[in-house]
Amino acid sequence: MKTSIFTYTSKGLPVVAYEFQNNGPEVLILGGVHGDEVEGVIAAQELLKHFMKSFPYKLNLTLVPQFNLEGVVFKTRGNGNGYDLNRNLPTKDWSPEVKTPRYHPGPFAGSENENKGLIEYIEKKSPKLILSLHSWHPVLNVNGDCKAVAEVLARMTGYKIDDDIGYPTPGCLGTYAGLERKSPTLTYEIERGLSAEKIIEIHVPAILESLKVLE
Repeated sequence: MKTSIFTYTSKGLPVVAYEFQNNGPEVLILGGVHGDEVEGVIAAQELLKHFMKSFPYKLNLTLVPQFNLEGVVFKTRGNGNGYDLNRNLPTKDWSPEVKTPRYHPGPFAGSENENKGLIEYIEKKSPKLILSLHSWHPVLNVNGDCKAVAEVLARMTGYKIDDDIGYPTPGCLGTYAGLERKSPTLTYEIERGLSAEKIIEIHVPAILESLKVLE
C-alpha cells in the first residue's frame, strides 16, 4: 500500500488516497463525495481495513475514503465553499442554475480543487471502473459498461440496477466519466440511515466480491 495526496480541498487541506498496486486494471473507489452521506464513508473506511490486511485482487486500486473532506468534517453535502461536487464537473450538460443551495454547481464547471484532482486522475489513469459510494434510496446507478459489477452487488444486497437515477444531475461524475469518457461509473446508493454494523455486514462483502469481476 502507498499513501498519496489525491487532491486538495477548497481550503487547501490534503485529500488522502490509498493505492494498492497489483498489475491489473485501474479502479477508483470514492467515499464522501457528499459529506453528509456518512454511509459511503463508513463503507470506504471498512474497505481500507480489509485491503490493508489482504489485497488479493489483480487490480491497481485507488481508494479515497473522504473525497469531500471538508463536507465530511462539517457534515454538509457541499464542500467548504458550499458547492455540490457532484454537480460541478465539466459535463456537456453542466448548468450554472442554482435550484437549491444544496445543489449549488459552483461558479463554473470544474471550479473546485477537489474536482480538479479528480479530473486529472481520470485523464491520466482512465479507470476501468469508478465506484462512488453515496447514500439515498437503495439503488445501483450504472453509467457505462459496469453491469457485471452491478449484478454481483445486486445479487448480494437485493438492490435494483438502474441507468437513470430518476432526476436531472448536470455536472455529475456518472455523466462526466461513465458516459463521456469511457470510465464506467457505478454510483452505489446505500440505504440512508443504515447502521454501521449493517453496512459492514452487507455492503462491504458485496463490494469485495464484486471486484473479482474486474480481474
